[in-house]
Amino acid sequence: MKVCLFPNDQPQSLKVADLLKNKLEAAGQEVSSRQPDLVVSIGGDGTFLSAVHQFSNQLANIRFVGVHTGHLGFYSDWLVDELDDLVDKIAHDHGQLNEYPLMEGEVFYADGQVAEILAVNEIILNRITNSLAIDVYINDVLFEKFRGDGLAVSTPAGSSGYNKSLGGALIDPDFAALQMTEIASINNRVYRTLGSPIIVSADTRIRVVLEVGNSTINYDSFQLPQVAYRQILFKISKEPLKMANYKQISFWQRVKNSFIGDGHQ
Repeated sequence: MKVCLFPNDQPQSLKVADLLKNKLEAAGQEVSSRQPDLVVSIGGDGTFLSAVHQFSNQLANIRFVGVHTGHLGFYSDWLVDELDDLVDKIAHDHGQLNEYPLMEGEVFYADGQVAEILAVNEIILNRITNSLAIDVYINDVLFEKFRGDGLAVSTPAGSSGYNKSLGGALIDPDFAALQMTEIASINNRVYRTLGSPIIVSADTRIRVVLEVGNSTINYDSFQLPQVAYRQILFKISKEPLKMANYKQISFWQRVKNSFIGDGHQ
């Protein structure tokens, strides 16, 4: 097993990375960032997302697992005091995993350039200074004319994040679906929207055409330059996110741990 350690730049995370490296090598595991089989993020959810993006061209061959060194993260299963147990699981790995659908966004710039972005959680369109006008197409049929603060398109895993705060539903990752939620929509005689989140299957494409003007596109913990965009096409990625599920934690257990707890004060 070739293991890559991916810590953030905080002293605690770097210390844990050194400790974990020594423990893995003592257990006979190779620690390397070149074509790893397993990537261990050390930090929080932001570090985990950065790790996935760092190895986005190798997703077919990599599983991910997270050690959190701060607040409990949605993607980070392991505590610092559980490193010995984690090393033992890695040493006796038998390929256990959970798969989460990822999203691809094809971004068409007003100047003709095209960029492709990958999102674990969501892609958010907004404008800071005024409202945003967007024509929303579903499978190339005009669905609605939106005006408001913006739109968020999320994956099933991302449905528990910003989407949830917008009133969106949580989606089981066994469904390869995308969810679009509105951010403070305006409804009048010109702009009419459904006014609720919509969920579409993996075979359905969402395409949004933006009015002239600069917009902001955020995806996971990243942001594209604030320039003029013409349209964006959203679709489920062919490659899912593969998480090494050493603790056998389901998506709904993650949701419960993050938002509900064990019911005890």
